[in-house]
Amino acid sequence: MSGCSIVWFRRDLRVEDNTALAAGVRSGSVLAVFIWAPEEEGAYYPGRVSRWWLKHSLAHLDSSLRSLGTCLITRRSTDSVSSLLELVKSTGATQLFFNHLYDPISLVRDHRAKEVLTAQGINVHSFNADLLYEPWEVNDDQGHPFTTFAGFWEKCLSMPYDPESPLLPPKRIISGDVSRCPSEALVFEDESEKGSNALLARAWSPGWSNADKALTTFVNGPLLEYSKNRRKADSATTSFLSPHLHFGEVSVRKVFHLVRIKQVLWANEGNKAGEESVNLFLKSIGLREYSRYMSFNHPYSHERPLLGHLKYFPWVVDEGHFKAWRQGRTGYPLVDAGMRELWATGWLHDRIRVVVSSFFVKVLQLPWRWGMKYFWDTLLDADLESDALGWQYISGTIPDGREFDRIDNPQFEGYKFDPNGEYVRRWLPELARLPTEWIHHPWNAPESVLQAAGIELGSNYPLPIVSIDAAKVRLQDALSIMWQHEATSRAAIENGTEEGLGDSSESAPIAFPQDIQMEENHETMRNNPPGPVRRYEDQMVPSITSLVRADEDETSSGIQNSIGDTRAEVPAHVNLNEEPRRDTLNEGVFQQLRPNNTQPMYNFSPGLHNDAEDSTAESSSTGRRERDGGVVPVWSPSTSSYSDQIAGDENGIGNGSAFLQRHPQSHQIINWRRLSQTG
Repeated sequence: MSGCSIVWFRRDLRVEDNTALAAGVRSGSVLAVFIWAPEEEGAYYPGRVSRWWLKHSLAHLDSSLRSLGTCLITRRSTDSVSSLLELVKSTGATQLFFNHLYDPISLVRDHRAKEVLTAQGINVHSFNADLLYEPWEVNDDQGHPFTTFAGFWEKCLSMPYDPESPLLPPKRIISGDVSRCPSEALVFEDESEKGSNALLARAWSPGWSNADKALTTFVNGPLLEYSKNRRKADSATTSFLSPHLHFGEVSVRKVFHLVRIKQVLWANEGNKAGEESVNLFLKSIGLREYSRYMSFNHPYSHERPLLGHLKYFPWVVDEGHFKAWRQGRTGYPLVDAGMRELWATGWLHDRIRVVVSSFFVKVLQLPWRWGMKYFWDTLLDADLESDALGWQYISGTIPDGREFDRIDNPQFEGYKFDPNGEYVRRWLPELARLPTEWIHHPWNAPESVLQAAGIELGSNYPLPIVSIDAAKVRLQDALSIMWQHEATSRAAIENGTEEGLGDSSESAPIAFPQDIQMEENHETMRNNPPGPVRRYEDQMVPSITSLVRADEDETSSGIQNSIGDTRAEVPAHVNLNEEPRRDTLNEGVFQQLRPNNTQPMYNFSPGLHNDAEDSTAESSSTGRRERDGGVVPVWSPSTSSYSDQIAGDENGIGNGSAFLQRHPQSHQIINWRRLSQTG
C-alpha cells in the first residue's frame, strides 16, 4: 500500500482529458476520492437540480472507474482538507493530485490543502484541467490583468502556443487498497424532492460519456447554423453543454479543439456562415474562461461591483416584487415564461436569461445579488463564476457591462426571441389562446380578444407590476441619486474629510424578505498566523477568512441550509443603509447598498524561497509550461485603475457603451486595497 496516490475529484468528473487522473495513474496505484462538503460553500449550498445532477454524474464516474480497475471513494464531510488528511493517514498515501478551481472558496481551500498536506510530507500536485489558459498566463502588454472581455479574448486567441490537446482516458488503473478507506453513502436529495427530480431524467443525461455524445451531436449538427438560430428561445439551438462543463464531464480543451477542426474545415470550403457560427460559439467558451479569470483576479466579484460608483445605487428592497419575479407573475409574458421554465426544468436559454435578469435589475431595480443567488439555487448549470459575470454584466457593474440606463422592453424582446409566441404558450398555458399579435403585450389587447382567449387580466393573469415608462423615469431618478452621492463621496475623500458616503458601520442591516430563509455568519475575520516561506510553482491564493476558515487546526465554517426548502436564499451578508425615500409604484423604499462593516483580510505569500526542496507542492499548468520550467506568478488581486472605452450590444460583453462615455469618472475599477471604502 505504501506509495499510493490520491486523486481528488471535484468539478472534473470524467476519466477523459483529466490531467490529475492521468498524472496519478502514471505515478502508480491510485485511490480516486470525492469529498462532499457542501457546508464549505456557505451561502452557495448547491440547489436541488444541481445536487440531482451531481448524484448521477458521480454514479457514472464510479462505473467508469470500475471498468478501468478501481472505484470512486466517497466521503461526507464539513471540512475537505481534514478529510484528505484522514485519508492520507489511513492509507499511507504519499501523493495528492487534483485539478485547479477558481472560485474564491476553492482558491482558499486548495491553498490550505497544499499547506496542510505539504507540512505532513505529502507531495501535492495540481493541474489545469478547466481552462484553455491559466489566469496568470493572460495579461496585457504591461503585465496587468485585462478588465474587458474583448481584450482578454483577443489575447487568448493570439497566444503564441495553443491549448494542450485533450488526453485520452487511461487504459487501466492500478487500484490502491480501497478496504482501508471505505466509501460513505452520500445523500443528495430528500423524499420531497424525488418526484420533481424524476422529471429531469427525461430531458438530461448526466455523466462524462453522455457529455461526449452531446458535444459530438452539437458539433456535427446545430453548430453549423448556430449564428442564425441561437436567438430562438423556442427551439433547441444551443449546445446544452453548460451543465456538463460546470461539473467537468467534458473538458473545455476538447470542446475547443473539436470546434476549431470544424472552423478549419469550413474555412477551406468557403463556408462563411459556418465560420461565423464557430466564432460566436467560441466567444461563449471565451466568456466562461473570462468568468474564471475575473474570479481569480477579483475574488469578490460575486459579492461586490467592480465599478466603485455602483455602491451608491439605491436598490429597491421589495420582497413582493422579488416573489412575483420568482413565481413568473410579473405581467410580462416573456419574463414570466422564462421564470416558470426555470422553476420547472432548471434550465433557461441564454437569451431568456438576459431578459429576466435585465428586467430584475433595470425594471424592478432589485439588488443583483439576489437574482444571482436565485439562479444559483435553481439552475442545472449553476456556476458561481459564470453567474457572477453575467449578473455584473447585466447590472453594468463591470467595465464592459451593459449601459446602466438601458432598459430592454420585454414586449419587443418577446417578438425578437419568440416571434410566434410558442415559447410563451408552452410555459403560460393561461395565454395559450391569445393571438400572436397580442401574446407579448396582453394588456393592450381589446377586451373582446381577451374574453375569447379566456383571459381576465388581474385575475388568471396579472397586470404588469411596473410599467416600462414608469421604470425608465424611476431608473433615471435612481441614477441621479447615485451620481450625487458618488460625487459627494469623491469630494469628501479628496478633501480628506471623510472616508466616503455609505461606509458607516453603525447602521443595522435591512431586513430581508420574510419568506426566504436567511443564514447569518457574524464570525470575526482573522489573518492566518505567519508560516514558513516556501516555494510553490502554482497559483498562490490569499486566505479569505470571511469566506472559509483557513486555520489548519480548525474546520471550515459551516452554514446550515434547509434542503427541503427550495425557495431562494438571498445572500445574508449584504448590509444596506437607508437612503432618502422616493415614490415607487408600490410605495416601496429605495435602500442603498453598503459594504460589510469589516474589511476582508488577505494573507499573501509574496516571496519565493531560495531552496526549491523546502516544499514538495508542485503544479503543472500545461505540459508546455512544465517543460519550459515556468514558475507561476504569486496570486495577487489587481490594484490598478483603468480608463478604457467600452462598447456593448445585444451580443453581450465587449461591445460599446454610451453610458460610460457620458460618465467617464465612473470607469474606475475598485482599488482592492481599500475594500472598506468601495463596497
